[in-house]
Amino acid sequence: MRLALRRKAAATSPPLLQAHALGHAFGRQCALDGVSLRMDSGDTLCVIGPNGSGKTTLFNTLSGQLQPQRGQVLFRGMALRGRRPDQIARLGLGRKFQVPSVFGTLSSLDNLLLARRAAGLPARPADVDTLLRDTGLAGRAQVPAAELSHGERQWLEIAMVTSQAPRLLLLDEPTAGMTQAETLATVALIRKLCQRDGIACIVVEHDMQFVAALESKVMVLADGRVIAQGAFDTVRQSPAVRQAYLGHDA
Repeated sequence: MRLALRRKAAATSPPLLQAHALGHAFGRQCALDGVSLRMDSGDTLCVIGPNGSGKTTLFNTLSGQLQPQRGQVLFRGMALRGRRPDQIARLGLGRKFQVPSVFGTLSSLDNLLLARRAAGLPARPADVDTLLRDTGLAGRAQVPAAELSHGERQWLEIAMVTSQAPRLLLLDEPTAGMTQAETLATVALIRKLCQRDGIACIVVEHDMQFVAALESKVMVLADGRVIAQGAFDTVRQSPAVRQAYLGHDA
């Protein structure tokens, strides 16, 4: 019911995120060439593509680490050009980088409370109880982050970003180095955040098992351009996608 209401509201309100014809080059190397996308509350999108296809540049542009040389990004109807990454984060755009960045000497709970304080939000254990349960870390709340498994540290960082009340999450390879069971648990976590809480989520991933299991819309980049988008089963049959990944159409 809540998801249906959000979709009805989205149909009559500006998109949460709208990127139009983004372009960026590093010298003669074109990193983004006319990339556009739209996200509404609760949407999920997987961005895939070979190494060097523009995925990281796209995330850097959306989160303010780079200013687009062409095109524009609107978030909640506000232009992001000229805003610093911390200002964009405070508008509700959270980003998890590829390598987990947690405080190893602090417990899982204290990492979450510190993330809340950094965002200027109340930081009491009750404020993060749900996130600890969602990520399977409730029983590990007092364990130093350095003693968590790799997958648990990934979940902890997702929880830290989510604890800052984002409207949109950018997740960069959240399942890198995870076991199959951890990967499927991450799929369930992202679905819960999107469907229950209405958070929109864009995921850059190389793990095709994860992409297939998430059942979201997929956008494929190659040489900075969008070469295919749609359901995973559709894009993986695209001759352009096969050419980009394999170097031939077969």
